[in-house]
Order: sequence, then C-alpha cells, then structure tokens
Amino acid sequence: MEAQPPAGPGRFLLVACRGGAEAELVRRQEAVLPQVRKGAWRRGVVTFRLDPPGQPPFDPPPDFFPDLVFARACICSLGQVAGAEDAVRTQAAIALAGAGPWQNVHVWLRDPKVAADVDRIRSLLLAAAGTTAGSPVAAPGDRVLDCVIDSPERWWVGWHRAATPPSTWPGGLYPGVLSPTAVSRAWLKLDEAIATFGVPLEPGQRAVELGAAPGGASQRLLEAGLDVVGIDPALVDPVVAAHPRFVQWRKRARDVKLREFRGFDWIVCDMNIDPVSTMESLGRIATAPGIRPRGIIATLKLPEWSRAAAVPEWLAAFHAWGFRPRARQLSTGGRELCVVAVR
Repeated sequence: MEAQPPAGPGRFLLVACRGGAEAELVRRQEAVLPQVRKGAWRRGVVTFRLDPPGQPPFDPPPDFFPDLVFARACICSLGQVAGAEDAVRTQAAIALAGAGPWQNVHVWLRDPKVAADVDRIRSLLLAAAGTTAGSPVAAPGDRVLDCVIDSPERWWVGWHRAATPPSTWPGGLYPGVLSPTAVSRAWLKLDEAIATFGVPLEPGQRAVELGAAPGGASQRLLEAGLDVVGIDPALVDPVVAAHPRFVQWRKRARDVKLREFRGFDWIVCDMNIDPVSTMESLGRIATAPGIRPRGIIATLKLPEWSRAAAVPEWLAAFHAWGFRPRARQLSTGGRELCVVAVR
C-alpha cells in the first residue's frame, strides 16, 4: 500500500507568485477558486485555507491551478520549521513531512533577496528523506517534498504532485537559460511559453511577429523550424535578418493590409505598448475575413498591477475570436502576462 503524505494541521495551501502580484493573485482566487479563504501573505507567497469555517472540506486538484494566472507554484502546506542551522531545520522538516516516499525535493526562495544556499539545503533534504533524485526537475506524477526558504532561519514545508510543466520546476521557476546566441530576452520568454503550454509549433508552419525588433522571439521561432515574418519599423538584429527563412516588413502592424496576414499559422506579439492597444492589434487581425491562424502567443504588459483586473475581459475576447486561451505570468518575464490561445 502506497504511503501517503500527512494531511497537516490547518490544511493550508501555499501559493507562490512574483513579488508585487499578491493582491492580483487573491483577486483571481476570489473569482475562480471561491472555496478557499485567504490567509496570511508575504512578498512572493499567499496562503489559503482549504477548509474555512462554515464551508465544506475542499480538496485541491494536484497541480498549480492554471486558472489563477499569477500562481507560480502551489503546494499543500504542512507548516514551518525554524532553527539555528540548516541541519537542525532539515531534521525538523522531515519530522513534519514524514519519510515519504518522496520522488523529488524542491527547494526555492520566497523572495530572491533571501540569502540561502538552495543546492546545499536540497542535498541535506534528499539525504534525510532517502531520495536519490538527481535533477531538481520532477517527472509528471512525482510526489514532491517542497521547502520554501522564508528566511535564513525559517522554512515552510509542504508537498505537491507534479503534473503540468510548471509544477515540475522548483517554485514554478523555468529552469531554461538564455541561449548564448540569443539576440534578446524575448527568446527566453518564448522558450518558457512553449514549454509551459506545450505550444504545438511544427517545422514548415508560418508565423508573423508583431513588433519583432530586435528579433529574439522570431529567432526562437526560426529555431523551431518555422518560416517567420517580422513586422517592425526598427531593424532586427543582423543575425536574425540574415536567416533564409526570415523576412522583415519594416512598417507598423496597423499599416499592414489585412489580406497580407492570410496564410499564417501563428501570430506572435510582445510589443511594449498598452495592453488595450495590443488587444486591438490582435483583434483587428483575428476577426478579419479569411484569416484563421491556428494560434496566438501574446504578451500583455501591465503598466500597473491594477490593470490585471481586465484579465477576464481579455480572455473573453480571445474566446469571442474563436480561440481557447490560457494565461500565465511567466517567471522569465516582468510585470506582464503571456496568453497562448489556440483554436
């Protein structure tokens, strides 16, 4: 009979997010997950009670709640441990969590500014739990022991079942790195979006990128084997411009005649403009007669966190255009949302 992790006192859920996004995470929770009640929060994490008084018990699904949008990682919290040394906290963590079996151990920082040796702490927990997992990236289906470093002297301990890609990464942080040949960080953001959502890019497909310069996202599309048209008045990097499957239209997207967008499989957009303008640009193309792309990969900037209140409206627009959208705040991006919408 398979051993089960302890239920833990209080039955709290701990959800990690980008620092500053806590209020928007709670706003989203109230809309899509009203069965839980907000507990305490600190920069980078919010806790939710799974069995608030007067409500029936609620068992969370075994993943990171994609509908929360701003959630990076979601774990069942077992409580906190404290101590003067890592070894002391390690033994307390194992005593709290139980011996497992644990297929992997994730250790991550509540706030990037917290000083801690994550690799050393993970090694101590692996040894104490009798787990031999090498890579910190879990396999789908793994039962993962989570250790969130709140401060050098205090850790949160919890667990989750790995499922979709972000839940296999410690803290939901994308483990990919910027290619040394990438011409901009847009390469890495698109790389994370492809991995997060399983974007079905195929060699030979055609993609158009709105606001392509300097060309990082177009470069990633080219590496996936697509034929790419980049639209931007500014020149893209010479490395991208010289690629045989890349063409640049040096104009603004709104100046391109709609008929020229026919035949593209993907519309990609990461323009540094107001999200309303981005949605208008995408809507102009997606609703035009004769234009039926397979999908859209869009970045919506958030000049202020409060602009995230429009997320339901934006997702509804993608639905109205005939797409099924999924949204997430990528760990490699800034104050923005990535939406991947497919027909």
